[in-house]
Amino acid sequence: MTLPDAHEIRRAVSTRALSAVELCRASLERISALNPALNAFITVAADRALERAVRLDASADRPALPLLGVPIAVKDNICTRGIRTTAGSRVLDGYEPPYDAAVIERLENAGAIVVGKTNCDEFAMGSSTEHSAFGPSRNPWSPDRTPGGSSGGSAVAVATRMTPLALGSETGGSVRQPAALCGVSGLKPTYGRISRYGLIAFSSSMDQVGPFATNIADLAALLQVLAGPDHRDSTCLTEAPPDYAATLDDGITGLRVGVPRDFLSDGVDPGVRDAFDVSLEVLRAAGASILDIDLPHARYATPTYAIVAMAEASSNLGRYDGVRFGPRGDADTLNGMYLRTRALFGREVKRRLMLGTYVLSGGYYDAYYVRAQRVRALLRQDYDRAFEAVDVIATPTSPTTAFPLGARIEDPLQMYLADIFTTSANLSGLPALSVPCGFADALPVGLQLTGRAWDEAMLLRVGAEYERRTAWHLQLPPTAV
Repeated sequence: MTLPDAHEIRRAVSTRALSAVELCRASLERISALNPALNAFITVAADRALERAVRLDASADRPALPLLGVPIAVKDNICTRGIRTTAGSRVLDGYEPPYDAAVIERLENAGAIVVGKTNCDEFAMGSSTEHSAFGPSRNPWSPDRTPGGSSGGSAVAVATRMTPLALGSETGGSVRQPAALCGVSGLKPTYGRISRYGLIAFSSSMDQVGPFATNIADLAALLQVLAGPDHRDSTCLTEAPPDYAATLDDGITGLRVGVPRDFLSDGVDPGVRDAFDVSLEVLRAAGASILDIDLPHARYATPTYAIVAMAEASSNLGRYDGVRFGPRGDADTLNGMYLRTRALFGREVKRRLMLGTYVLSGGYYDAYYVRAQRVRALLRQDYDRAFEAVDVIATPTSPTTAFPLGARIEDPLQMYLADIFTTSANLSGLPALSVPCGFADALPVGLQLTGRAWDEAMLLRVGAEYERRTAWHLQLPPTAV
């Protein structure tokens, strides 16, 4: 059974046309059938999910729940009480958090059913899911290719309809890039829109929880549940979010779409460029105007992101020492114990930790970290100036379609460049949306829309209008048929 979308599931369960148990079983059966080949899930919580479905079917207040009976997949760096949470690392293999992340609390309060934890690059450090200690996920459109990363497992789960919704996390594009490569929609909200409480930290000034869905209406409903104040996260906005569904049908007549042509001049595959150009014409036909803009510092976003993210990672991952977190290895000295525990980190995590420690060390802090923060401020100023002339900014989500597994694993620079169009939104804290916009060589292409801070409603409105005029979001990968 191919699962319906989230809105259809809620309607069916609330009217008792279908039970939450039936739909949960359908999701679990689909995971059982497809996951062995695609490796989207690290942990499947079948018993726990079915028990929750039974309780939902017996609940008296069920019709009021906005995600009633909807199965959802959760990236394995988001804490779930009593469910193994590894962040794709052997350092946390077997770890069961004693508490739920804020987003898990909100999902369950809304009636959703967490069916399992999805595969990801170790500690969310990667763009292909190949750095997971549990093996790579595979792209459902071509299983010899990457689904993107670091939230590759969540994108695969939604693309194959194992679940209609999923949670990922973003530090440099880890929701939008896999969404684009797998042909689904993914949103990076404004920094502070969704609580980070219970998200395993990588780079705290950029980390974000972000939703995946098969369509914009479901994405808006999921964001509505996740967004809002949380006193446990001091960076979280204290104001309640707007009603995201209220403006989805308002159209985009008069909207000004900015395109940074110079930034797109090099490194974009011809098929990706063609699909992007066609998507601009779709927006123009819907009543939008297309304007050229300049983002002069965008070309420096990837190295700036790398320095900031690696520096913050070197601080955040200090807790995995065998005392606070991680298995304690037998050793005669404290340093020996640290070495035994941290030897479990994968190669990419070790690379980023060493580089991060280097850029924070004496004599290099000003030359690298401080300078990167200055460029970060200039990049945000570029966006502020651009948004004086336009309402949203459009680029491809990724410069290429899904690349073969193994093709970039030995070339970290090429791997990092997969995020060339996505890191700017993380550095500037702005919201950005990826929606399917076509195919190149039979592989999905994503259109990225970046908006003003706190204006996710605008992005969702544009995405909804684009979706009404195209059918790319309805396409199913061959492995899911």
